[in-house]
Amino acid sequence: MYQLNDLLHLMARLRDPQHGCPWDLQQDYASIVPHTIEEAYEVADAIENGDFEHLPGELGDLLFQVVYYSQLAREEGRFEFAQVVDSITRKLVRRHPHVFPDGDLYGSTDIPRLDEAAVKRRWEEIKAEERAEKAAAPEQLSLLDDVPSALPALSRAVKLQKRTAQVGFDWPEALPVVDKVREELDEVLVAMSENDEQAIAEEIGDLLFVTVNLARHLKVDPENALRAANRKFERRFRYIEQALRDAGRPIEACDLEELDALWDAAKKAEQSPSCS
Repeated sequence: MYQLNDLLHLMARLRDPQHGCPWDLQQDYASIVPHTIEEAYEVADAIENGDFEHLPGELGDLLFQVVYYSQLAREEGRFEFAQVVDSITRKLVRRHPHVFPDGDLYGSTDIPRLDEAAVKRRWEEIKAEERAEKAAAPEQLSLLDDVPSALPALSRAVKLQKRTAQVGFDWPEALPVVDKVREELDEVLVAMSENDEQAIAEEIGDLLFVTVNLARHLKVDPENALRAANRKFERRFRYIEQALRDAGRPIEACDLEELDALWDAAKKAEQSPSCS
């Protein structure tokens, strides 16, 4: 069975200037990023579908992205894969003092256990210390400094909201957020009545942001919830297409009333009390 060193050797061969792969030789950090994002979603998709047979392959594809970046950095004399491993190991040891109290990966395991709330508090304290260490100008340090701008918008909204909630900038419960959702929806309607395209886009953004806040308060991951809604929509629309094929009717020939009736039939066919 191949080991990690074999994968590192393979990557070096692919990038060999004389005998490597022409496509791989053309790549750089930026060109690989879309593949990294795609592979991460394919891992998530395999887990969501319970496809554990193919999960090792998807995880391998994702690991290959890390190996790729490390090879590029090695060629430029920036860092090597070993430094990536060292960096994450040191960070996780540092962030888990309740597991590694003396900062030793192989130290004693005979230590008292902390409850989840205490662990979370200490985790956030350590991350705050790390942000302060990274800041070029400590007086300009922000709670939001290390929230990646490249995250999917829904996921980033959750992280921004969680971060500011740490200092009390948050609603105490879900019901006031529901009122805020209604308020933002009303503002969308006002912008629509004024036919102001810029205002409409801005108000839609505000509505989405506060809807994410509602999901967070209800302990729902909005990214996963929307992915599930996408799958449900796709499943029901495919039902409509198949029903029309069986009837020998092109979908373009149907009016909205007929399509809505088929949509309702798709919902009933699922026979799930949780479907809406």
